[in-house]
Amino acid sequence: MSYVLGLKCKECGHRVPVSPVHVCEACFGPYEVEYDYQAMRGRVTRQSIESGPRSLWRYKDLLPIEGEPQTGFHSGFTPLKRAHRLGRELGVSQLWIKDDSCNYPTYSYKERVVSVAISKAVEFGFDTVGCASTGNLANSTAAHAAEAGLRCFVMIPHDLEQGKVLGSLVFGPQVVRIAGNYDEVNRLCTQIADKYGWAIVNVNLRPYYTEGAKTHGFEIAEQLGWKLPQHTIIPTAGGTILPKVYKAYKELIELGLVEDNRPKIYSAQAAGCNPVVKAIHEGTDNIEPQKPRTLAKSIAIGNPADGLYAYQVVTQSGGWGESATDRQIVDAIKLLAKTEGIWTEPAGGTTLAAAIKLIEQGRIPRDESIVISITGNGLKTQEAVVDELPVRRVIEPKITDFDQWMEQEPEISDRLATVL
Repeated sequence: MSYVLGLKCKECGHRVPVSPVHVCEACFGPYEVEYDYQAMRGRVTRQSIESGPRSLWRYKDLLPIEGEPQTGFHSGFTPLKRAHRLGRELGVSQLWIKDDSCNYPTYSYKERVVSVAISKAVEFGFDTVGCASTGNLANSTAAHAAEAGLRCFVMIPHDLEQGKVLGSLVFGPQVVRIAGNYDEVNRLCTQIADKYGWAIVNVNLRPYYTEGAKTHGFEIAEQLGWKLPQHTIIPTAGGTILPKVYKAYKELIELGLVEDNRPKIYSAQAAGCNPVVKAIHEGTDNIEPQKPRTLAKSIAIGNPADGLYAYQVVTQSGGWGESATDRQIVDAIKLLAKTEGIWTEPAGGTTLAAAIKLIEQGRIPRDESIVISITGNGLKTQEAVVDELPVRRVIEPKITDFDQWMEQEPEISDRLATVL
């Protein structure tokens, strides 16, 4: 059964029935899905969740879907990895990586939001879906639309990484490359949704789309043995995932599924596009738009739609925000790969780099539980590290050539000398 009551404006509280709208007609604030938590109590339990499928749909009772899901049957329920080696490197005792870099089918957290949005689009009777995207959302929307049999248009900035462009084209959507940054693409998509009557997942379906991000938080709590981490560091782009992970924690507390340990939420942004972190540091809820200048293109959104709500969650929870330079982002990508065998895109490098700063500052104690959210895969953004990694010379298939190679490669010969 569905526990959805309808949509409620986050600003003025105005309510409307479930429908494909996202902006309040009374105050122009954003709508959010409202649930009947009283009816959930005693029905939505740890046992009912654990008996569900090993996908994000195990949390269907906490999502805004009336009927059966239409896609995302293998999305979500990604690993929560205890990061022992990275933890020792950073000097912390309880560190986990929530790894959405392996989220099926396009290897980012966007599978969560798109699975819900596409399922809702089918419920509403749409035959065409689309999105404004910095890459990962385009990939996911194209893949899930293909699975659901819907026509698909993805609108992207013209200068995205090749891996992310190809990662959309392969699924057969109409890919529209636009000469502008994400904020300009998003404004165009708002006009497209109005004129053509399409379901743009992060525009007129945004209230339902954003709810899918809660599953990232639900999984963290369940995989920790129905406990909340004391500190969660999350990348901030449009500001969707951060407030929704916190909402997930609050819903689990409301339903009595976890204890309230007052979890703190932290925002991670690139130094070249950090409007939310800047506002946090200045102590103002005025999120001043920026023009992005960073290699972390998937989170380079200068005017985040939910930036205010990300700011509010961070400050209300007692967290903080930090940003990372491109150099720090690349170094963090390499550190995570070498210590934990996880290759993340620059968004994940940003999150780890910000976490390192927060730990070094003492804002996150070294002896408390920490979860770092990795939201995308490095295979799609090879440009970030291609000039950072050594290219070894080619040798003949002879043992003498290999012996010589061992002697001449400085890094290997130094390491061998240390061992011997």
